[in-house]
Amino acid sequence: MQEERTRYSEEELKEFEVLIRGKLEGTLSELNYIKGGLSKKNDSGTDNTASTAKSIEDGADASERENLTQLASRLQKYSIQLENALVRIKNGTYGVCIDSGKLIPKERLRVVPHTQQTIEAKLKRVN
Repeated sequence: MQEERTRYSEEELKEFEVLIRGKLEGTLSELNYIKGGLSKKNDSGTDNTASTAKSIEDGADASERENLTQLASRLQKYSIQLENALVRIKNGTYGVCIDSGKLIPKERLRVVPHTQQTIEAKLKRVN
Protein backbone atom coordinates (compact mmCIF):
# COMPACT_ATOMS: atom_id res chain seq x y z
CA MET A 1 0.00 0.00 0.00
CA GLN A 2 1.35 3.39 -1.01
CA GLU A 3 1.44 6.05 1.68
CA GLU A 4 -0.49 9.21 0.77
CA ARG A 5 1.76 12.25 0.42
CA THR A 6 1.04 15.20 2.65
CA ARG A 7 3.16 17.83 0.90
CA TYR A 8 5.02 18.53 -2.31
CA SER A 9 8.78 18.01 -2.64
CA GLU A 10 11.24 20.92 -2.78
CA GLU A 11 11.63 20.40 -6.56
CA GLU A 12 7.86 20.47 -7.07
CA LEU A 13 7.53 23.59 -4.92
CA LYS A 14 10.30 25.24 -6.96
CA GLU A 15 8.33 24.50 -10.15
CA PHE A 16 5.23 26.15 -8.67
CA GLU A 17 7.27 29.10 -7.42
CA VAL A 18 8.54 29.77 -10.96
CA LEU A 19 4.98 29.52 -12.33
CA ILE A 20 3.58 31.86 -9.66
CA ARG A 21 6.39 34.41 -9.99
CA GLY A 22 5.73 34.55 -13.76
CA LYS A 23 2.00 35.10 -13.21
CA LEU A 24 2.69 37.69 -10.52
CA GLU A 25 5.08 39.60 -12.78
CA GLY A 26 2.49 39.67 -15.59
CA THR A 27 -0.28 40.70 -13.21
CA LEU A 28 1.73 43.54 -11.67
CA SER A 29 2.76 44.74 -15.13
CA GLU A 30 -0.86 44.80 -16.27
CA LEU A 31 -1.91 46.52 -13.05
CA ASN A 32 0.71 49.26 -13.51
CA TYR A 33 -0.40 49.76 -17.12
CA ILE A 34 -4.04 50.16 -16.04
CA LYS A 35 -3.12 52.52 -13.20
CA GLY A 36 -1.16 54.61 -15.70
CA GLY A 37 -4.19 54.71 -17.99
CA LEU A 38 -6.44 55.68 -15.12
CA SER A 39 -4.24 58.58 -14.10
CA LYS A 40 -4.24 59.84 -17.71
CA LYS A 41 -8.04 59.52 -17.85
CA ASN A 42 -8.28 61.89 -14.90
CA ASP A 43 -6.53 64.59 -16.97
CA SER A 44 -9.48 65.65 -19.09
CA GLY A 45 -7.65 66.80 -22.19
CA THR A 46 -10.72 67.97 -24.09
CA ASP A 47 -10.96 71.60 -25.00
CA ASN A 48 -14.22 73.51 -24.95
CA THR A 49 -16.01 71.57 -27.66
CA ALA A 50 -19.75 71.35 -28.11
CA SER A 51 -21.34 70.64 -24.72
CA THR A 52 -23.44 67.67 -25.92
CA ALA A 53 -20.46 65.92 -27.45
CA LYS A 54 -18.49 66.62 -24.29
CA SER A 55 -21.17 65.17 -21.99
CA ILE A 56 -21.42 62.01 -24.13
CA GLU A 57 -17.65 61.72 -24.06
CA ASP A 58 -17.58 62.29 -20.28
CA GLY A 59 -20.16 59.53 -19.82
CA ALA A 60 -18.10 57.12 -21.92
CA ASP A 61 -14.95 58.13 -20.05
CA ALA A 62 -16.66 57.59 -16.68
CA SER A 63 -17.86 54.14 -17.76
CA GLU A 64 -14.42 53.19 -19.06
CA ARG A 65 -12.78 54.54 -15.91
CA GLU A 66 -15.17 52.47 -13.78
CA ASN A 67 -14.38 49.32 -15.79
CA LEU A 68 -10.65 49.95 -15.49
CA THR A 69 -10.97 50.56 -11.75
CA GLN A 70 -12.83 47.26 -11.30
CA LEU A 71 -10.21 45.43 -13.36
CA ALA A 72 -7.41 47.05 -11.35
CA SER A 73 -9.13 45.97 -8.14
CA ARG A 74 -9.39 42.34 -9.33
CA LEU A 75 -5.76 42.34 -10.45
CA GLN A 76 -4.69 43.78 -7.08
CA LYS A 77 -6.59 41.02 -5.25
CA TYR A 78 -5.11 38.35 -7.55
CA SER A 79 -1.56 39.64 -7.00
CA ILE A 80 -2.08 39.45 -3.22
CA GLN A 81 -3.35 35.88 -3.58
CA LEU A 82 -0.25 34.99 -5.64
CA GLU A 83 2.04 36.62 -3.06
CA ASN A 84 0.30 34.63 -0.32
CA ALA A 85 0.88 31.45 -2.34
CA LEU A 86 4.61 32.29 -2.43
CA VAL A 87 4.55 32.58 1.37
CA ARG A 88 2.91 29.14 1.59
CA ILE A 89 5.66 27.74 -0.65
CA LYS A 90 8.29 29.15 1.70
CA ASN A 91 6.64 27.69 4.80
CA GLY A 92 5.90 24.34 3.15
CA THR A 93 2.11 24.48 3.25
CA TYR A 94 1.58 25.21 -0.44
CA GLY A 95 -0.67 22.76 -2.27
CA VAL A 96 -2.31 21.40 0.88
CA CYS A 97 -6.11 21.81 1.04
CA ILE A 98 -7.13 24.01 3.98
CA ASP A 99 -10.32 21.97 4.43
CA SER A 100 -9.27 18.34 3.95
CA GLY A 101 -5.50 18.45 4.51
CA LYS A 102 -5.05 16.50 1.25
CA LEU A 103 -2.70 17.50 -1.53
CA ILE A 104 -4.34 19.62 -4.20
CA PRO A 105 -3.69 17.94 -7.58
CA LYS A 106 -0.87 19.50 -9.61
CA GLU A 107 -3.17 19.98 -12.60
CA ARG A 108 -5.44 22.22 -10.51
CA LEU A 109 -2.51 24.17 -9.08
CA ARG A 110 -1.13 24.80 -12.56
CA VAL A 111 -4.45 26.33 -13.64
CA VAL A 112 -5.30 28.08 -10.34
CA PRO A 113 -1.91 28.43 -8.61
CA HIS A 114 -3.28 30.51 -5.72
CA THR A 115 -5.99 28.01 -4.72
CA GLN A 116 -6.06 26.61 -1.20
CA GLN A 117 -8.70 23.95 -1.81
CA THR A 118 -9.19 20.75 -3.73
CA ILE A 119 -12.09 20.97 -6.15
CA GLU A 120 -14.07 18.59 -3.91
CA ALA A 121 -13.63 20.87 -0.88
CA LYS A 122 -14.55 23.95 -2.92
CA LEU A 123 -17.72 22.28 -4.21
CA LYS A 124 -18.71 21.25 -0.67
CA ARG A 125 -18.35 24.86 0.49
CA VAL A 126 -20.57 26.13 -2.32
CA ASN A 127 -23.40 23.72 -1.51
